[in-house]
Amino acid sequence: MKISLVTGGAGFIGSHLCEALLEKGNTVFCVDNFCTGNRENVKPFIKNKAFHLITHDITTPIKIKGPIDQIYNLACPASPVDYQNIPIETLLVCAEGVKNMLDLAVQKKAIFLHASTSEVYGDPLKHPQREDYFGNVNCIGPRSCYDEGKRFAESLIMNYKNQFNLDIKIVRIFNTYGPFMRKNDGRVIPNFISQALNNEPITLYGDGSQTRSFCYVSDLIDGFMSMMECADFSGPVNLGNPHEISVKTLAEKIIQLTQSKSELVYRPMPKDDPKVRCPDITLAHEKLNFSPKVELKKGLQLTLDWFRKE
Repeated sequence: MKISLVTGGAGFIGSHLCEALLEKGNTVFCVDNFCTGNRENVKPFIKNKAFHLITHDITTPIKIKGPIDQIYNLACPASPVDYQNIPIETLLVCAEGVKNMLDLAVQKKAIFLHASTSEVYGDPLKHPQREDYFGNVNCIGPRSCYDEGKRFAESLIMNYKNQFNLDIKIVRIFNTYGPFMRKNDGRVIPNFISQALNNEPITLYGDGSQTRSFCYVSDLIDGFMSMMECADFSGPVNLGNPHEISVKTLAEKIIQLTQSKSELVYRPMPKDDPKVRCPDITLAHEKLNFSPKVELKKGLQLTLDWFRKE
């Protein structure tokens, strides 16, 4: 069994990853500074002797005794609300934080998997987005702390690979959803579900015609673990669901599922908000046999059921 370290392990995606690794029989070190993570997400694992929770900010080097086989680096605010509130911290975790974890990977001879993002493509001029597209990013805009932070991190990681012969993996995550998302997360699905459950107006930006492609979290975790086990492939590779839907249609589906009395209201489009977002997952299918299994309606229902219990 492997010894895995997960940074951002108490976050939405990180906590699902910790659970999957524990189920596989791995020993898991979960590292989080709880800037956006939630202790409740990992509470079910605390009594598991294979699970170790470490409160730490990775912008400061970390010491771990003993071997580490795998590092999954997920530490970074991912919601526009979060990273625009703490832009400097976001940039630093993508720079100093990633460097510190890369140094640990070199020291431990661990495989290093980095959770990058579809935001490296910016407001794309090519659609759907392939890994060989260099993107259309405003490097000084309101989203740049995240977009450019993640782009810098990818460059840093590839240079560690080349200089230290480090075994690295880069995955570019497209919109992911599921249980453990925060109600005030600021991303579209928790926003819409929270508004619908409270019969509040559902807020659309622009005319709602902008598109997104939503991947249920269990499919993403399968992709992570397949990537970690895939020999001689570093990526970057897109992980997401290529089923594209307009934001307005998504809102209507959530109103229908919740039987809400919410109405749609429209607000001006935020600066640099992508008009389209859809992954080309040809490479992921070829290299990882990755193919999302959870359809949007089922995934939304599972997410809605969790929100109703909270």
